[in-house]
Amino acid sequence: MKEIVDILGAYQKAIAESKKSALATVVKVEGSSYRRPGARMLVTDDGMLTGAISGGCLEGDALRKALSAIHQGENKLVTYDTTDEDDAKFGVQLGCNGIVHILFEPIFAEDQLNPIEILKEANRLRENCVIATLFSLNSKTQPGSVMLFRENHILDKVSEEISGTLKNDAFDVLKLRLSRFESYAIGAEEFDAFLEFIPPPIQLIIAGAGNDAQPLAGMANILGWEIIVADGRPTHATTQRFPTAKQVLVAKPEQLIPLIEINGQTAFVLMTHNYNYDTALLNLLLETKAPYIGTLGPKKKLVRMLEELGKSAQEARINGPIGLDIGAETAEEIAVSVIAEIKALFAGASAGMLKEKKQPIHVYDSKSN
Repeated sequence: MKEIVDILGAYQKAIAESKKSALATVVKVEGSSYRRPGARMLVTDDGMLTGAISGGCLEGDALRKALSAIHQGENKLVTYDTTDEDDAKFGVQLGCNGIVHILFEPIFAEDQLNPIEILKEANRLRENCVIATLFSLNSKTQPGSVMLFRENHILDKVSEEISGTLKNDAFDVLKLRLSRFESYAIGAEEFDAFLEFIPPPIQLIIAGAGNDAQPLAGMANILGWEIIVADGRPTHATTQRFPTAKQVLVAKPEQLIPLIEINGQTAFVLMTHNYNYDTALLNLLLETKAPYIGTLGPKKKLVRMLEELGKSAQEARINGPIGLDIGAETAEEIAVSVIAEIKALFAGASAGMLKEKKQPIHVYDSKSN
């Protein structure tokens, strides 16, 4: 979602400066590639790039293709085949051995359903959504970004021939929380569709405004997470100390919970170094559906808190001690450990070494490439 937010910001700047722009989106990958379907990059007519569609090897040529799409005023699909010797130069910097299909869509501000408007809608609410992008590997016709789907709201410009089927498929993607590929026939032409599941950014609630919470907030901001910092000490919980936080709250545990909208993307980290504060907050959190609760400090501290609360049976629900075992000592190292654990949990990943993973790094459903 951070890439989308950055693109939206760059687009607003481009509009203010009367620049034309195009959106480049990776819509299909066969084999190995640095970026996967859903990677995006905004290109303005003066050559500014926001986002990324590769590790850097495709951006130069993609800039030329985007400018062509802008000047011609039509969507274009470009295929880079790094398995072909003629195209291998594009992938040599990455050691890639795959085929990457990139869709270029010029943005027309007057079009209320242009790709940027669809991205704006995806970013508007903290809700899961699906973006549908139609493209053809065999035709010059490239419909592009055609739908933003939420359970209670749909924004689309889809042909009536496939509208019902596409909405049903998008609902399945939303339900399963897993992107996938489909094919649809419109008239005599066959189109592929990338149905991209997009969750809202992780909402990180840091209970504790000490110095060790600052690198945690900083790293979470780099990832585009929404950060809320809370502490009972007004001298510590300040926007000056946490400039990247969406909110900085001076609140007791019983005051904090009503201020937070807890959903499936909410993570709580308890690190106030105040035993009574952490215990009181933990007691309240165990009554919620927060998917991630982590406590800083030794295991015996957590066990003691749960025993005092009479909730020892819920120990398995809590990540305590918090973080992955990477030998962290400093506040910055601990922040890396904590961030990695939270990211792995929400991604449903093992947090193990990739060299030991037997399956592909990126997983889509059985209909994916």
